[in-house]
Amino acid sequence: MKSQSRALSNKQIARAALIVLGGFLASGVLGFIRQGVLAAQFGTGTAFDAFIAAQRIPEIIFVLVAGGALGSSFIPIFAKQREDSEANAWQLASAVMTFAAIAAAILGILTAIFADSIVANILLRDSSPDVQHLTANMMRLMMLTPFIFAISGLVMGILQSHGLFFLPSVAVSMNSIGIMIGALFIAPNLPQGSDVAMVGANNVYGLAYGAVLSAVLHLLIQIPGLLQVKARLRPLVNFRIRGVVDILRLMGPRVLGLAVVQVNFVVNIILADGMVEGSIAALSVAFTLMFTALGIIGQSVGSAVFPTLSALYAENDMEGFKNRLSTAMRSVLFLSFPAMVAFIVLGKPIVSIFERGEWTAESTAATAWALAFYATGIAGFALLEILSRAFYALSDTWTPVVVGMGAMLSNIALSLIFIRFIGDPDNLVRGAFAGLALANALTTLIEAAVLWWLMRRRIGTVNDKFVLDGSWRAIVASLAMGLVLWGMVQISPVQDFRLALAGGIIGGGVFFGVSIALGLDEAKAVPNMLLRRFSKRKQKHE
Repeated sequence: MKSQSRALSNKQIARAALIVLGGFLASGVLGFIRQGVLAAQFGTGTAFDAFIAAQRIPEIIFVLVAGGALGSSFIPIFAKQREDSEANAWQLASAVMTFAAIAAAILGILTAIFADSIVANILLRDSSPDVQHLTANMMRLMMLTPFIFAISGLVMGILQSHGLFFLPSVAVSMNSIGIMIGALFIAPNLPQGSDVAMVGANNVYGLAYGAVLSAVLHLLIQIPGLLQVKARLRPLVNFRIRGVVDILRLMGPRVLGLAVVQVNFVVNIILADGMVEGSIAALSVAFTLMFTALGIIGQSVGSAVFPTLSALYAENDMEGFKNRLSTAMRSVLFLSFPAMVAFIVLGKPIVSIFERGEWTAESTAATAWALAFYATGIAGFALLEILSRAFYALSDTWTPVVVGMGAMLSNIALSLIFIRFIGDPDNLVRGAFAGLALANALTTLIEAAVLWWLMRRRIGTVNDKFVLDGSWRAIVASLAMGLVLWGMVQISPVQDFRLALAGGIIGGGVFFGVSIALGLDEAKAVPNMLLRRFSKRKQKHE
């Protein structure tokens, strides 16, 4: 008798994506608030630049050891083990969690030892010794976070494998909460530090403590989920357990692929360090805003569809695989194009919400400048979230790595070219750092296109007509929205966040209206789903 499929239907994926989307929306709102808090407290000065640089290495270790590398390798193998034996699956999870925690601890200790050299010789070679020292010290403090995330990241994969998406989606918000606590309550109450560490009465070390707190909260919020699935996790130093070698084998190329992505971030810091003060902060805030939209658009769908793609491949249901993949691709493109237009046209009004405290109009203009260039690549970023996961579901982790390495080299080459022709390295408002944003956006678009082409070669046509038909209609609707937004910018007596809010409501209405007129099912799907849920709840109460 055939066992019941663990794969979700398109409707179930949509519901799961809606749950994850809710988490990302909450995270996005909190991220927006967090950015406003950081902007007001620290502006775009040297201290904030130092914190961003210090955070880079801990984030790299987390991403490589406990982030996407482990999750994308663990979920398919864990899913297969659960088909055979729950007990074996929990042994596998215990061994992998122990391995990840040990690896993160070792890398954290090594980084703490060599932090001064890493900062002085790689990240901030053009900065003063005081700034380098501050950055190295914060880096050492934040090396606690990869160890905690090594455990928490695997917990997230376990819960998603069991079809539980709510707590993992809530956990995403904990980063913002921890950082905000650090900025609002820890930074003002720390003892007076060095001149470069202080911005008014705020000590930037508070952000480092907040980062550690965010990791702790990320883990704690998911504990109830482990109780719900009756997890049997324990420290287990036994890497001979069936499945561990398979995970490491799959993880190897994925680690390399993520390392390639992280190289791009490091290159941005190195090149922006030689530009005017605040360039690193403006570039980072712009990327954070773009990535917030990406989380809502691409990561929510990608996180929801990945376990299902893995299950369909395990069941050898390639038609179902193509169907889920093409639906996910069309969905993220449907939302990517209006997001791109909104960021380009309404960049300044959106960023202007941060204008208080240490954040100035100059900071707003600089960030909006970079955001416009980053926005051109949102569709590419969103497709990568789906296509890379599709390859991982096929147990093919090398293809995204090879393509990513080519994209990395292209990004570095284009970055070195664009910073010579775009903007002024001595002018924050129109800084040359925008060239770094454009290089990243263009190479990501090309990378996504190449992965799409390779996926077609691997499994055949991915319902291309269905995806492209939805894309051109979404582009038309986005252009209509863009014309309305541009007109609003030209005639509006205010150019602050009130314009962004009005533009979001009116522009969103125009986009969805034109999309419905063009027959795009995506424009009706979410409202219909919400209405069905509301009516079901209403019937229950009646």
